[in-house]
Amino acid sequence: MVDDSKPAEAMQTSRTVEVEPPAMIKADLVAGLFFIVLAAATFFGSWTMDRLEVRRINPLTVPGLVPGMLAIALMICGLILTVRSLRSPAPGGWSGLGNAIISTSAQRAAAVLVLTLTYTLVLVGWLPFWLATGIFVFVFILVFEVWLASPRRTLIQTLPWALGLAVVTATVVTLVFQRLFLVRLP
Repeated sequence: MVDDSKPAEAMQTSRTVEVEPPAMIKADLVAGLFFIVLAAATFFGSWTMDRLEVRRINPLTVPGLVPGMLAIALMICGLILTVRSLRSPAPGGWSGLGNAIISTSAQRAAAVLVLTLTYTLVLVGWLPFWLATGIFVFVFILVFEVWLASPRRTLIQTLPWALGLAVVTATVVTLVFQRLFLVRLP
């Protein structure tokens, strides 16, 4: 049996159109342009990569083929994102994006990025792995508990447990990778 007592309008599902905030539209524009530049650089690198013709390598198995195809796909996605953001009105989008970039959350994300890149690109390889890991954990705790925390802890409160946690983490990670997984660490 069909219940016809409800009006047809109530039975239809209403579609709500979600409007993207202007700051996100501008963020999409910046991201789209970044992906286009990244794709162009990747494609150039894959195109100029050695094709190994001297070794009679099949052209479909050359080292630059997959990165080149991925670069083309990334270029298409970057173009779609850029065109879509250019076609959408975004009054006040740049100021909203600027406010988002200088927010506390963005500062914390930037701190994670800087600390992680420093660990991977500078410390590991320059110092023994266990020492690099210990320093990374120690500094990470200090940055996020003393300087970027809300409410902040004092340095005197944080130092003992940051040092203890850094020593334990560096020891456990080093032993697990060397003894359990048999990985030669730098």
